[in-house]
Amino acid sequence: MGLFIQDAFAQGATPPPDPLFSILPLVLVFVVFYFFLIRPQTKRQKEHKEMVAKLAVGDEVVTAGGVLGQVTEIGEQFIELEVAAGVRIKVQRHTIGTVLPKGTIKSA
Repeated sequence: MGLFIQDAFAQGATPPPDPLFSILPLVLVFVVFYFFLIRPQTKRQKEHKEMVAKLAVGDEVVTAGGVLGQVTEIGEQFIELEVAAGVRIKVQRHTIGTVLPKGTIKSA
């Protein structure tokens, strides 16, 4: 109401706080959460999607469960890994944790 007519307050009374200043701390908390939590997590998710999309037969990988193997077959949702001579397992694509440099399995 203070646009055209100035508000009248009793002597010694303080005016009510501005609504902008009461919302400001919430906005600042959200901005901090965005830059320190949400943004880095989405960046990691994007990098992981790109890594899984670029998998090729012959790549040496480690799954999220710690299984070390070489990619022998790639499907749309599953990947076949050879974990030992003649031992092959199927895992979901998104469980691949990292792609290792060539020759890592032989040195392990």
